[in-house]
Amino acid sequence: MHQFDLRVYYEDTDLAGIVYYANYLKFIERGRSEWVRALGVDQVALKAAQGLVFAVRRVEADYLRPAKFDDALAVITECLAVTGARIELRQQVLRDGAPLFVALVTLVCLTDTGQPARIPADIRAKLLPKRH
Repeated sequence: MHQFDLRVYYEDTDLAGIVYYANYLKFIERGRSEWVRALGVDQVALKAAQGLVFAVRRVEADYLRPAKFDDALAVITECLAVTGARIELRQQVLRDGAPLFVALVTLVCLTDTGQPARIPADIRAKLLPKRH
């Protein structure tokens, strides 16, 4: 499980003063990027050396409560499963520990031409959920 903290800025809100719904997708994207970085996966190097990238294939999202300007939020990223070419994640946006937004995200590995590809074994090992 990985936590990425952020603050809601005025630019994140809509006319009603709450976070615009599409911005939650930006928040969880930042959380995923920081999660992968924290695991030691350099996505720029992966693309340069092997021509591989990760792309979102599917998002199932639930908007539970609104976030507002100046809220301190935490994006929690939890890896549920990793297969040969797919990563399943659960991501939450929390305020004071209470969930505001929850998403199940499916990522796929692609070549830089858009063809499906296997996740390299060394990277797959870093991504796999740690079992206790």
